[in-house]
Formats: sequence, structure tokens, C-alpha cells
Amino acid sequence: MTDLFDVRELRKSYGEATVVNDVSFAIAPGECLGVIGPNGAGKTTTIRMCLGLTNPDSGSVRFHPAGGAGPLHMPHDALAIKAQIGVVTQFDTLDPDFTCAENLRVFGRYFGIKGAAMDERVPKLLEFAALTHKANAKPGELSGGMKRRLSLARALVNDPRLLLLDEPTTGLDPQARHLMWERLQLLLQQGKSILLTTHFMDEAERLCSRLLVLDHGRKIAEGRPRELIAQHLEPDVVEVFGLGAVALAEDAALRALAARVEISGETVFFYTQNAQPLLQALGAHPHLRTLHRPANLEDLFLKLTGRQIREDG
Repeated sequence: MTDLFDVRELRKSYGEATVVNDVSFAIAPGECLGVIGPNGAGKTTTIRMCLGLTNPDSGSVRFHPAGGAGPLHMPHDALAIKAQIGVVTQFDTLDPDFTCAENLRVFGRYFGIKGAAMDERVPKLLEFAALTHKANAKPGELSGGMKRRLSLARALVNDPRLLLLDEPTTGLDPQARHLMWERLQLLLQQGKSILLTTHFMDEAERLCSRLLVLDHGRKIAEGRPRELIAQHLEPDVVEVFGLGAVALAEDAALRALAARVEISGETVFFYTQNAQPLLQALGAHPHLRTLHRPANLEDLFLKLTGRQIREDG
């Protein structure tokens, strides 16, 4: 299957700082590729180069149109590429003076869609976003989840083949996030492709066919979520927390039962191939709380990029 979108050996520097360093990836039709990494990893700059908003120092961004025609190159063919993609930015850019329906209509004009074609499209988009009852409301009257769904509906005005979503559920409550996930799953089932950046590991595991992990501008891992977890992590994790838990990290007998031990705040993480002997040994410390669970994407993220908090930039 021919890739819909491919990025090859992208590089971008600002002064002495290289913020994107030889990053390559591809997205197939109907696939969701997640891009994860800590602040300053190069995610935003990569997305900006994909959208033609920032010119790379070297490398290529190509979009493959339907029908077997030759690839389009960003930024040279920016207008032709943007006609086939939809974008949902991290922060809402809805026009506060227009109603929900008007926001869709005005945006459609950028793609030459108006009149009867837009009359037919607007109700369907509002229905998809579960906003039919808010057609005449302005963005200021909407909840955060409604605004995000309206932004998604607006990104679909031109019936794009590829969606670029930059942290689409940031700031939403759990119910609103789940409704957004449901809508994105529907789009994937319809054959649309998605490039998604997110800080929510459960979101990445739920939506993404593959993951790209960036750190310090470089690609440090790529693959299917469960395969990456199996490749880089022990299958079982035992979290221990409570008064005196941190001291257990130095207990030689407990350490011998784990492949790896990490501390984050007041919690000790024991990573192991077999949790039962460790759980039995921890029975000698009944005042402590334990949580036994399978390894997940958050464990993968923290192992590959570290537990130290980084500021934006």
C-alpha cells in the first residue's frame, strides 16, 4: 500500500540548537500515527514543517494524492496539500462572533465550498460533532468539549484525507475526552488518516496504530504500542507507596526480585518478569499500599525519555 504522507530526514536548527534532527516517518491510508515526547522534544516544530508553516533546513515532506499521481512536495505545493488535509490546533481558533454553523460556512469558503454544497455539508458536520442543537450558538456559549468537537468538524469541512491533531483533548474532562475519542475512531473507520500529538498515554494507546517517540529532536523509537512495550519493558509493574516506601528501594532482597527499580516522588516502581514472589515479600510491609499492573505506555515513555520534568521550550 502506498503511503499517504511521508517525511524524510527532516532537520531544523535555530542558531546553535538543533530542534529536529533527521526525523523520518510515514502514514498509510486509514492509519493513526501518534507522536509523543517530552516538552522540547521537537514535536511542534515537526508538525509546523509538515504544514508548511516552518521551512526545514533539509529533508522532505511529501503528500501522495489519490489516483496514482506523483507526490506533492511541501512547501512548494502547500496549497494543493492543504486542500486535502484538516488541522485541529492545540488552542481553539474559532471565530467568537459567528455561530457554530457560521464558523463552518465561513471556513468552507477558504476551500471554495459554498451555496448548496455547504447547505448539505453543515448539518452533517454538526451531527457528527453532536452539536446539532447548538447550530445557532456562538463559541462563547459552548463547553470546552463542544468547542473541540466544533474545531474537529471545521477541520472536516473540505473532506480531508489526512487530519493533523495537536493535543486535541488537552483540558477536557474524562467524559468529553471519551466522546472525542469516539469521533476520531469513526473517522479512522471511514479510512481517514490521522497524525496525532498527545501527552495522554491512554489516548495514544487507544487511538494510534503506531507511535513515534521523539526526544531532543531525534526519533528514539517507533512501532506499534504493544510491541514497543514488550520490546522495552518487563511485563509486570508493582507500585509501592506510603510512609517508608522509598526506603524499600534499597532493600537488597526486594531488589533481587525485580529487574529494575525506580523512584518517582514517594512511589517505588518495581519492574519484574514475575510479580508473585515480589508481592509475597511485600506482605511483610502491611502498612504500605501496593498496586500490581501490566506495563503500559506511560512506563515506556518514562523509561525512554526519563522522569525529570522539563519546562516548555
